[in-house]
Amino acid sequence: MAGRADANRRRIMDIALLELLRDADASMDQIARAAGVVRRTVYGHFPSRDALMSALVDDAASAVEVAQAEALRDVADPAEALALSMLAAWEIADGYRLLISLAQRSVTVEGIHRRLEPVRRECAAMLQRGLDEGRFVSPLPAIALAYVREQVLFGLMQAVNDGVLDPADAGRSAAVTALTAAGVPAVEAEKLVAGLTAAP
Repeated sequence: MAGRADANRRRIMDIALLELLRDADASMDQIARAAGVVRRTVYGHFPSRDALMSALVDDAASAVEVAQAEALRDVADPAEALALSMLAAWEIADGYRLLISLAQRSVTVEGIHRRLEPVRRECAAMLQRGLDEGRFVSPLPAIALAYVREQVLFGLMQAVNDGVLDPADAGRSAAVTALTAAGVPAVEAEKLVAGLTAAP
């Protein structure tokens, strides 16, 4: 029974994400209809629209955490690790970027940052390794650089949402910007990211 309830909850979340990306003002009734369930079923899992938004933001944060961990596995060079982590994070964030804008109306920005704490901690450890090895050069401590990286991601998501940045370029731009913020020379950062994103 629990397995079926979990499957229903997952389906409602998947449908809700699609509906909210299609229509930012989608109501719980619209989401229920799209999911093929009665309104009571949606409210049984999510007592309010804000609760549903909060669950979707949790889902996005978890997906970023998993993607970053996979991207960093067995990567020795901190600069390559930073670039790969940004590219992996962007791939997830791009699918949720409109949702994050919506979520800022209902889920506090503080709440979003709290959900990203495990990602930030892992990133800070990687940045510290780069600083210790001299791969990165910055007057900022590693944890502050991790915050900078996070804000680059949010800033570029908003730039894409506002139509001032092509989404096709945003992931590469995010990676290059994070590298240069950590003190990697721009030419080297561009070359590294180009190598990582080149078609096989």
